[in-house]
Amino acid sequence: MTKRTRAPIRKVLIANRGEIAVRIIRACREFDIETVAVYSEADPWALHARLADEAHYLGPPPASESYLNADKLIEIAKRAECDAVHPGYGFLAENADFAELVEKNDLIFIGPQPQAMRLMGDKLAARQTARDQGVPTVPGVYEKIATLQEAKKAAKEIGYPLLIKAAAGGGGKGMRLVSSESELKDSFERSMSEVQKSFGDPSVYLERFIPNAKHIEVQVLGDGRGNVIHLYERECSVQRRYQKLIEETPAPLLGDRLREEMGEAAVSIAQACDYRSAGTVEFIYDADEERYYFLEMNTRIQVEHPITEMTTGIDLVQEQIRIASGEKLAFSQREIHPRGAALQCRIYAEDFERDFLPSTGQIEELVLPSGPGVRVDSGIARGDLISPHYDPLLMKVIVWHRDRPSALLRMRSALQETLIAGITTTVGFHLQALSSDEFQSGSYTTGLVSRLLLCGISPEQVEMLAVAAALKRAAQMRELMSSQGLTAREQEERWKWTS
Repeated sequence: MTKRTRAPIRKVLIANRGEIAVRIIRACREFDIETVAVYSEADPWALHARLADEAHYLGPPPASESYLNADKLIEIAKRAECDAVHPGYGFLAENADFAELVEKNDLIFIGPQPQAMRLMGDKLAARQTARDQGVPTVPGVYEKIATLQEAKKAAKEIGYPLLIKAAAGGGGKGMRLVSSESELKDSFERSMSEVQKSFGDPSVYLERFIPNAKHIEVQVLGDGRGNVIHLYERECSVQRRYQKLIEETPAPLLGDRLREEMGEAAVSIAQACDYRSAGTVEFIYDADEERYYFLEMNTRIQVEHPITEMTTGIDLVQEQIRIASGEKLAFSQREIHPRGAALQCRIYAEDFERDFLPSTGQIEELVLPSGPGVRVDSGIARGDLISPHYDPLLMKVIVWHRDRPSALLRMRSALQETLIAGITTTVGFHLQALSSDEFQSGSYTTGLVSRLLLCGISPEQVEMLAVAAALKRAAQMRELMSSQGLTAREQEERWKWTS
């Protein structure tokens, strides 16, 4: 690959929090770029605020008064004499108005152009763009549905079951599965209400529901000069409430022909909007018919980007910085050669026994996994308070190995080493999901989580796995402390949480 000079950006405001803010800080350090963090009243001692070169107060805990306060973010960026703003993901990351505001204030937005964000942020316009490029789209409408009468008419043409989806945003907000006409009225009204609250626009659209589906996405990079490449695919089918829990690459059971075809489709969509920065084109794969359909494009860095980094060796956050600095892509498609297999488990502060409801409290003890091929992207530290104000994602455990079976074993080992005491997390659930026959075979689809519950695997069994792993780790640590000369009383004081 061609040698490149360091990006000229000197100082970056990170308009985010948690593990993605920490991730950006570390990427900037390797470029010798200064970082400016922001924090709310709920985050004064957060890891991202401690690691940055500077940290500035934003406002009260509610995101609307802090991390979504665009004017305040710009004010801090200018006061701190920043050159650029990185939005991370979530919050304002896909807000074209914010990107425009950044640029109007003579700051560099480390992300896509506002016009590309608007095009792909409009789900119906994105569907039309994909269709114009000859990319298959899920059967459904290409216009906004505003009334129940319009919804009934469209539903007859599409057929049941179908999905009601937000036209102005994603992330599962407002999404409703409708199995019959008798459910349509209530689902339609609830969806529109939720969409209005989430995106300020009640518009929805309808598309066919594919029951036996895999969720596969393709990572793309574009420099805004017509050069676009893909970095192959990730499978993200393990989900609850349309939110991803486990991701892996390469996608198991996906043949080389389809892999190549989906990569080319993703590139064509990105080229259609002259895409700049890192982005992800998402597809639904019908496992019964062995066909794929365009779903949407996320115009930001993705939560699951590390597994692509592990298999390609390309730092996607640093590529974002280089592209934002005006550099061309310095490698071509033929130079991208993924190797091995990588998996990621998103560790949430959620209670599996209560349908993944968020768990709050203080992190009393924290032990992170390590070793060859193990990476942890974390935004937490021992003593942190986990509040109800933000997304419950705590960290991501990522592993790489030469092949999928080896990577699965490595991930299981890493999760067994992981200990987060004081709050309830999804570690135990991940251990169970990875051990399921469906996941082991690679045949799993988006219904895996529901099927695990229906097959009689109780929350208690899942929790037992986490407890067993924690106790095993505690015993190892007690043995280590004994070798260091700590008395039984000192050990008990330090490890009282194991009882």
